[in-house]
Amino acid sequence: MRFASLGSGSQGNALVVEVSRTRVLMDCGFPLRETLRRLARLGLDPAMLDAIVVTHEHDDHVGGVLRLARRHGLPVWLTHGTARAIGLDPCVLAGATLIDGHHSFAVGDIEVQPYPVPHDAREAVQFVFGDGCRRLGVLTDTGCSTPHIQETLTGCDALVLECNHDPQMLASGPYPERLKRRIASRLGHLGNDASAELLASLDTTRLKHIVAAHLSQTNNAPELARHALARALDCEPEWIGVADQDEGFAWRTI
Repeated sequence: MRFASLGSGSQGNALVVEVSRTRVLMDCGFPLRETLRRLARLGLDPAMLDAIVVTHEHDDHVGGVLRLARRHGLPVWLTHGTARAIGLDPCVLAGATLIDGHHSFAVGDIEVQPYPVPHDAREAVQFVFGDGCRRLGVLTDTGCSTPHIQETLTGCDALVLECNHDPQMLASGPYPERLKRRIASRLGHLGNDASAELLASLDTTRLKHIVAAHLSQTNNAPELARHALARALDCEPEWIGVADQDEGFAWRTI
């Protein structure tokens, strides 16, 4: 099982998970040509993908999904709320499947476990991907943790965990006050301290990889995210990976 990011941040997000010959793309917030370029960087092309799973309707996550799916005949899995939010009639897009945020499903060799998260979207979910032995947990857009999130992510072999902002940088930064309140709210995004608190609450004895993701280019810095998560794990900051907007991160194997 391996995974890689095409890019992570407010300008676009996409993550690839591979088990054996099955590859699933989680979200696609990039234009088609840019998506193809970023896939090629990982040694992939759209014909090598088996499905797209969607977390929610914000453009940095779903902006490129429908065009990629239609152009290359890829099935799309998304919640009913997300489909309504983007105006998608599953009968119009062949291969679109509505999912329940509490029920797992399989795409080839990959078990996909969606789970609901508090975010300012119609029916937002995040995902845990498994191969029967190993689990990759992804959490990139939530304003706060919940007992269900903790239960779902505990014991994972790898985590991609949102570290959107440093609270002090956000408070003193250039964003309008209304936007600051939205980001810091229970329906916004996890800051470094909240992500570290969540991480500290999990069973991490199996953890082989952790990557800080969805960092704000204005209100955070990689070294701040690394140090926050390193404190929670009592490890060296250099062990913490960071997904950036331009490069994402290269393949990691569990």
